[in-house]
Amino acid sequence: MTAADDLHETVHARRVMEHLQAAIRAAGGWLPFDEYMALALYAPGLGYYSAGAHKLGAGGDFTTAPEISPLFGRCLARHCAQVLESLGGGYVLEVGAGSGRLAFDVLCAMNETACLPARYRILEVSADLRERQRALLATLPASAASRVEWLEGPPTEQWQGALIANEVLDALPVESFVWQDGVPLERGVVRDDSGALAWKTRPAPAPLRAEILRLHEGLQWHDDYTSELCMRAAPWIAEMTGSLSSGVALFIDYGLPRREYYHADRSAGTLRCHYRQRAHDDPFAHPGMQDITAWVDFTRVAEAADAAQLQVLGFATQMAMLLGLGIEAEIIAAPDQATQIRRASEARQLLMPNEMGERFKVIALGRDFNAPLAAFAHQDLRRTL
Repeated sequence: MTAADDLHETVHARRVMEHLQAAIRAAGGWLPFDEYMALALYAPGLGYYSAGAHKLGAGGDFTTAPEISPLFGRCLARHCAQVLESLGGGYVLEVGAGSGRLAFDVLCAMNETACLPARYRILEVSADLRERQRALLATLPASAASRVEWLEGPPTEQWQGALIANEVLDALPVESFVWQDGVPLERGVVRDDSGALAWKTRPAPAPLRAEILRLHEGLQWHDDYTSELCMRAAPWIAEMTGSLSSGVALFIDYGLPRREYYHADRSAGTLRCHYRQRAHDDPFAHPGMQDITAWVDFTRVAEAADAAQLQVLGFATQMAMLLGLGIEAEIIAAPDQATQIRRASEARQLLMPNEMGERFKVIALGRDFNAPLAAFAHQDLRRTL
């Protein structure tokens, strides 16, 4: 980073901290963690996803599957094409398009096979990421670039097609709790004696307490067991899919079914932060300058689907999804040996269990859609939800 970059980051960090301190004061000195996370990530002009930090890819804070290889997007293009063919046409809606790399690779592949969607819509909350997306997608062939449009919110009119969201659920603000003497306590954010941000607990309010006790049924948590839950997941999924008349919503993220997520041995929670390609677990280290995420409870996603009158069509690991969508054929189809070798190396990162292959899961939620999905031809783990 240049000296000017360092100065900009210092000034921005101070503005973010002042905003957070004001929010804590306004809340009476104690701010629920989900509200802190929402401000740190999404406060207009200040939050991580609302300001101009370089987030993705080389030189950014973290790397996603589309940044690793075009194989990821080309496989998802096969999924989108299958959904649209089954429906007789429709749109693709991508929620949280990041750098635009996934959209670019999906549209390139669909253009090559003459199965472009009527429109490729992008819903992106980050203004600077929207600009990066526009610059990249403008380099697509005109037949594909002309199909792209950006939305300010979820579609209001009824539509059919494929919704894709890669690493979006993990960035929804979560409640944090700790189990103490058989009682759930909510974790929130305060300023300590030095003025720094710090954790502090209080008795969980009735709705949160009831939800934590529901999660605890049949489990044995020891004192200081710490974890998270995302009460916002169900209304968010309902909002994103509310106008989908027929089609498939595909969510890809790192996470677990509930029984594994809240296992007694997983006692330190799943909060993870990313700053300059370094992962750590301190959400107060660089507020506004770092990503804050939590693993996804995919059972909660399935419950949200039921509440939104959607069907769970499939649940699998990322490895199984990519194999079902023909990643091996994509490697073989590389134009030359050097590219084939490079693609094979990239595929290992996407597929290997100790890389992204099993940590990342994919869940398909459908409405008025009955065709089998190739993404789940190799594996279906719905019984674990």
